[in-house]
Amino acid sequence: MEKIIKWGFIGCGEVTRYKSGPAFQKIEGSEVVAVMSRNGQKAQQYAEEWGIAHWYDDAQALIDDPEVNAVYIATPPSSHATYAIMAMKAGKPCYIEKPMAETYEECCRINRVSQETGVPCFVAYYRRYLPYFLKVKELVESGAIGQVINIQIRFAQPPRNLDYNSEHLPWRVQPDIAGGGYFYDLAPHQIDLLQEIFGCILQASGFKSNRRGLYPAEDTLSACFQFDNGIVGSGSWCFVAHDSAREDRIEVIGDKGMICFSVYTYDPIALHTERGREEIHITNPTYVQQPLIQAVVDHLRGLSTCTCDGESATLTNWVMDKILGKI
Repeated sequence: MEKIIKWGFIGCGEVTRYKSGPAFQKIEGSEVVAVMSRNGQKAQQYAEEWGIAHWYDDAQALIDDPEVNAVYIATPPSSHATYAIMAMKAGKPCYIEKPMAETYEECCRINRVSQETGVPCFVAYYRRYLPYFLKVKELVESGAIGQVINIQIRFAQPPRNLDYNSEHLPWRVQPDIAGGGYFYDLAPHQIDLLQEIFGCILQASGFKSNRRGLYPAEDTLSACFQFDNGIVGSGSWCFVAHDSAREDRIEVIGDKGMICFSVYTYDPIALHTERGREEIHITNPTYVQQPLIQAVVDHLRGLSTCTCDGESATLTNWVMDKILGKI
């Protein structure tokens, strides 16, 4: 009988409800057997709601559960390295929410333990596996816009309601928990995708500013970067923009056209060529992490290889830390 991957969740927040959690149960050869939250009542309620056999308020207890043979880490980035290393030292593969950790250095620590133990580590850069972005990659690789010349990221959104509550700020804008502000939370998917399509970014730099003073982290950034194949790009991010300036757009400019797409809103992919502007509509699965989780489960069952691992994810943290001036 083929191996069943029996998952233990460390963390049971929103991402596990709407993007990942149900996918673990839907996939053949995968089962969720335990969940942990520091708030035991929350873990118990989650377990009862989703039909999960065991719940814990201690991460080590979940990792030590003999039924658990793989661990999903869905906590804020400041604890990713600790929990990943605990899991791998116990011989249990881990699947970590993005970003992989709160610093490039901590990503390297995770990778070293993975190499020393021989236990694999995967990171939830699930957009690599979504049909929408696979279509973008296909258009680039097929030469639909000729040779790629330049890449531009533009992202702007207004403050969220919680950002105005200085007494109880969301963890995503607390650098000691998140690694940075919303840039460290949202830009990883953009940067990871670009490296998946165009190769490694070898140079990156940027400027950051806090324009509104709503929280300690940066709220506005500009950056430039260069890939190993010579392609150059730039990005701008503003998390305190007026609603009328809201934008989620990446432009890939070639010598025969341009591809425009979004990372979060999934607007129709726009292909601009000598034929004019064409819209391409692509539907993603209900649970957006499902294709990647399927690949991870298949890897752990020995059926195929998943390359969305810690080593590839570390490159994204390096780029972000270079842009933020952390390294």
